[in-house]
Amino acid sequence: MSQPAVITITTRATARQRPTTLPRRHAVATGGARVVSRATYWRRRILVAALAVALVLVMAQAGAALGGSLATPERRPASASESAPTSGRSTVVRPGDSLWSVAARLAPGADPRPVVDALASARHGTVLTPGETIEWDG
Repeated sequence: MSQPAVITITTRATARQRPTTLPRRHAVATGGARVVSRATYWRRRILVAALAVALVLVMAQAGAALGGSLATPERRPASASESAPTSGRSTVVRPGDSLWSVAARLAPGADPRPVVDALASARHGTVLTPGETIEWDG
């Protein structure tokens, strides 16, 4: 076994030399020093960009599947060009309305619980959008 060589380390703070007894390595391990070309960096960048685009597409598809779009028919506000209701009572949803306040306007003086239950089941869990028209035949 060979004697450990003395290596001197100079620090910036003290600017003095301190000895250490770490052994010197005479041979470099095979495969330890690889040279990476510019083409490798470009391939890595292209791969990362492709993964980022794929992630954005997957997230957009998941958002659309969870109802993130306002284009679905049950969430679109009613436009003025749609025909007016022909029978029953109707009301236009105002900002801040809940199913309970809409039910109270549709059936004044009556118990709003059956109206709220009917509205909730007809809407399949979608939220009220201000401006849409709700018709009640009950």
